[in-house]
Amino acid sequence: MEIVLVVLALAAGVGLPVQTGVNAAFARYAGRPEWAAFVNFAVGLVALAAWLFALRLAPPTGLAVSRAPWWSWAGGILGAFYVSAITFLAPRLGVAVTLGLAVGGQMIAALALDQVGALGLAHRPMTPSRVAGAALLVVAVVLIRR
Repeated sequence: MEIVLVVLALAAGVGLPVQTGVNAAFARYAGRPEWAAFVNFAVGLVALAAWLFALRLAPPTGLAVSRAPWWSWAGGILGAFYVSAITFLAPRLGVAVTLGLAVGGQMIAALALDQVGALGLAHRPMTPSRVAGAALLVVAVVLIRR
């Protein structure tokens, strides 16, 4: 398995818990989770539009929330990366390995975010059992890969 593919799958997984925190933070400023989802997809649309422009692909036809922190707009960028990476990796690594690696990345990031209470999320200390759970995910990916 090429290391670049493994790193890409892990990086895709790292983005999801960050995206969850970013979107939750934005929802606090917007007042409704639906507005957070709208902004998430709007920002993702901009990132994907930039990617499509860079690829020189023809376009198809056809809230500002001033008090929100700058980083609360990053959810769409992270979502666009995740969807694109999973779409790219699944045919190359297989769905189980791709998602297993993505979940492993999610758990690493989630443990780190919980440990420091990042992005306005509650602090939840890293315990031996939580680390063991994440390690078991890594073991699962190794077993799935065989």
